[in-house]
Amino acid sequence: MQTHEIRRRFLDHFVRAGHTEVPSASLILADPNLLFVNAGMVQFKPYFLGQEAPPYSRATSVQKCVRTGDIDEVGVTTRHNTFFQMAGNFSFGDYFKEGAITLAWELISKSQEEGGFGFDPERIWVTAYESDPEAAEIWHRVAGIPKERIQFRDGKDNYWDMGVPGPGGPCSEIYYDRGPAYGKEGGPVADEDRYLEIWNLVFMQDIRGELSPKLGHPPVGSLPRKNIDTGMGVERVAMLLQGVENVYETDLLRPIIDKAEELTGRSYGVEHADDVRFRVIADHVRSSAMLIADGVNPGNDGRGYVLRRLLRRIVRSARLLGAEKPVMAELMKVVSGLMSPSYPELATDFARIETVAVGEETAFLKTLNTGETLFDNAATAVKSKGGKQIAGSDAFALHDTYGFPIDLTLEMAAEAGLSVDEEGFRSLMAEQRKRAKDDAQARKHAHADLTVYKELVDRGATEFTGFDELTSEAKVLALIADGVRVPAAQAGHDVEVILDRSPLYAEAGGQIADRGTITASGLKLRINDVQKIAKKLWVHKATVEQGQITEGDVVLAQADPAWRKGATQGHSGTHMVHAALRQVLGPNAVQAGSLNKPGYLRFDFNWQGALTDQQKADIEAVSNDAVGANFPVNTFVTDLPNAKKMGAMALFGENYGDEVRVVEIGGPFSMELCGGTHVEHSSQIGPITVLGESSIGSGVRRVEAFVGLDSYKYLAKERALLAGVASSLKVPSEEVPGRVEQLVERLKVAEKELERTKIAAVLSSAGTFVEQAERIGSLLLVAAAAPEGVAAGDLRTLATDIRGRFGSDPAVVVLLGNTDGKAPFVVSVNKAAQDLGIKAGDLVGSFGPSIAGRGGGKPEMAQGSGSDPSGIPAGLAAVRARVAELAG
Repeated sequence: MQTHEIRRRFLDHFVRAGHTEVPSASLILADPNLLFVNAGMVQFKPYFLGQEAPPYSRATSVQKCVRTGDIDEVGVTTRHNTFFQMAGNFSFGDYFKEGAITLAWELISKSQEEGGFGFDPERIWVTAYESDPEAAEIWHRVAGIPKERIQFRDGKDNYWDMGVPGPGGPCSEIYYDRGPAYGKEGGPVADEDRYLEIWNLVFMQDIRGELSPKLGHPPVGSLPRKNIDTGMGVERVAMLLQGVENVYETDLLRPIIDKAEELTGRSYGVEHADDVRFRVIADHVRSSAMLIADGVNPGNDGRGYVLRRLLRRIVRSARLLGAEKPVMAELMKVVSGLMSPSYPELATDFARIETVAVGEETAFLKTLNTGETLFDNAATAVKSKGGKQIAGSDAFALHDTYGFPIDLTLEMAAEAGLSVDEEGFRSLMAEQRKRAKDDAQARKHAHADLTVYKELVDRGATEFTGFDELTSEAKVLALIADGVRVPAAQAGHDVEVILDRSPLYAEAGGQIADRGTITASGLKLRINDVQKIAKKLWVHKATVEQGQITEGDVVLAQADPAWRKGATQGHSGTHMVHAALRQVLGPNAVQAGSLNKPGYLRFDFNWQGALTDQQKADIEAVSNDAVGANFPVNTFVTDLPNAKKMGAMALFGENYGDEVRVVEIGGPFSMELCGGTHVEHSSQIGPITVLGESSIGSGVRRVEAFVGLDSYKYLAKERALLAGVASSLKVPSEEVPGRVEQLVERLKVAEKELERTKIAAVLSSAGTFVEQAERIGSLLLVAAAAPEGVAAGDLRTLATDIRGRFGSDPAVVVLLGNTDGKAPFVVSVNKAAQDLGIKAGDLVGSFGPSIAGRGGGKPEMAQGSGSDPSGIPAGLAAVRARVAELAG
């Protein structure tokens, strides 16, 4: 049974049982505790926490998940995957234990002809929480599972909670006996390789405190409504139903390995080391494609760093398997073909996905070469001191800065006849992980901060009136100060105000919140910010400037008209720039974020490489043409599938509801899903001036622009600046570019002449250095401090000139400079000296420590720089001693 069919059967089974089919959420959700969605229940967390009322009592989904805590283990065994699919069914106060067990048993035991999975009931084992005999009794009564195949386990295995105070409950897990060939008898408690877990049923009934029942501590209470949360591993079920040994042999992973075999010329199943690399490629290329599809781009921290690491492990593994050419494009094509039946965005957005992945591959191949050079330098330094081991700090620097995996460093060290201080490396890695873990732990309990708002969220959403009016009468539902409900707030105090209705826009979708006031007789509050809680409750962060505000007051809430006008210009201008970008650059210029406020906008988009001046000019021109066209701005609400069918653009990573608001400007020119405020006609945006564009991460660019009056002010300032330059140059404004170009050309000529003069002066000292050469045996040595201020490039020229003046006599030239607090150096050894066994790179290790420097190169030439010029005399003495030792 193919994996796509397994997904379909699961969803159909639960839909027939009255569940609402809910699409998979993005891998990126606004959850402070999670880097990526890592479980099927994550998108339903607000319902389990009681922060929001669920729109259905039963739900089912197949959630895409990524777990990255054990990336280094992927491929080493066949049990680890970073990307996986979790099929689940959920009950919010509806059915409980017996309902969950009955539904699960029907699906796994029903024949395939009847729409089930057709597992042999005699090979099914289950576990229950040690203090949950009720679950065991239901399994025995409903499914007929003998008591000897029902095992009890403690909280570490059979209790679930979120890791923080909140809901939790006992689990019951379903296992499949793979047979004696896979391990010993005795059920899951004896061997979890033979008895493979396929489904976990969580009976969410408790409230855990600071201490978890997983560790034996009792719950602090019971939930008012009992819920069900289950998770079935789609890949594991596919492995069993397809009769293969592990998930890497299933229909959605093995074809990737087949393609990797074709690209590398190696075979899977021959050598363990190669098999690990094949599995790394198969797992990581699929995970990377899914992450890029959901809007993640390679970067140096957070989600971007995880993606970068996955992509670089693919490149490194392919290289170690013998790939001589780039592989990413071909591998991504295979993933798209395999996964798009369930995730069509992998096909429709393939061009962008491929561009991001290939761009990172190209960059890393260059980085790989740099890393190899740095490794060579480290290895040379170790050998020059007679050492046999690369320092753990060097291995860590290669890993952390250049993305060099430790196993690649180990392999290269072995080839060089060296070892690596793995203990030191892993100690540094452990310190890094601890810092990351401490940081993550510090962000936990974020949900607890919402407790004070729970009653208000349950009461219903704030009515937003700001699309139709700027002033609304409203009732004060609650006042919150320092995280606590208060009955009133006096002048001079900051307070959060919850109203039943509000015309002020709460920050969302890149648009910052409105500013405004709340007033009544003798009362005035200044609104500094407006934020949403649970996407439905408006929280007005205000300062009481006059009077006292009391819960229950009837007030007037007003958005600042000037602010709102500027905000609508900024937001509509963002849509103009987005449309212009796609018109100029093509559909791969996909939004990656935005921010807009009165008079200003910035727009982030996925793109490889800087924009040309012509592209920037075209984007600005297309945007302003649309403004001048006075397009009508229409908004309407529709369902998400219809909006996408109409061509409306959606933001990656955003979790949209069933109904969405569409903003259409000029018909096909711009159509986006958007909940922000906008102008009524595009001409009201005013002029758009693109300030520039820049890189904010690998494959992500940022355009910034002024709009409206701010655009006019900026242009007026630029015009005044140009007029000033024209006056200074005594030419008309239109001739300024040509005049500046002439001056720049004259400056370049002068600089070249100055450089020639400087080089001539440096080279004129070559004769003096030759005269000062020391004879050590048959060898001539120049070991001297170069004239102060000589640049590294000139130092190399000088050393080469000195070496050439010695003709065929064995000669070594070592020059150490002092420039801007640094100590650049060059070592030059002619052919005759090399024949005596002296190599330039080996000599660096003799004087490098004296000047806190490192470097390397070829036998005839080595160069680098140190950070301590005060050590030059000691360094020169050290190199003289080393040359004397070698020459003797």
